[in-house]
Amino acid sequence: MARLHVQSWRETYRGLMDDAVLDDPGFVGRRERFWTAALTDPRYGANEIAVALRDDVLVGIAMAGPAAEPDTDWSAQLYVLYVSVVVHGMGVGASLLNAVVAPPTHSGLWVADPNPRAQAFYRKHGFALDGESKVEDGMREVRMVRR
Repeated sequence: MARLHVQSWRETYRGLMDDAVLDDPGFVGRRERFWTAALTDPRYGANEIAVALRDDVLVGIAMAGPAAEPDTDWSAQLYVLYVSVVVHGMGVGASLLNAVVAPPTHSGLWVADPNPRAQAFYRKHGFALDGESKVEDGMREVRMVRR
């Protein structure tokens, strides 16, 4: 899961995020710790996690949980949704999204900006920009909400 997460960041965010972050030799190790905690720490027990396999190879990961955003009226937040480029356009992302945040769950997420492919995907699944933005790890993100 950690390797797919890092691979997806490198494929998706190259040119949007500082190369030093994407190429950091400790990046995979940090993602391994992240996923170990997400899968084993009771603090994250309310999260939903799904994976997608193709020919017994991991090609997608997703995680959603209770909304972490203060002062929001949505109940769930999508924290992770990444699929390998080899399965883009095959419905893997939609299946993962529905597995962790099934419609009509009122939910929100942050997405890189610009990232027209991801933003179009989320719009197709009922999310809309709500006007909020932030910069994290040197990358601008915009918030999308599905009501």
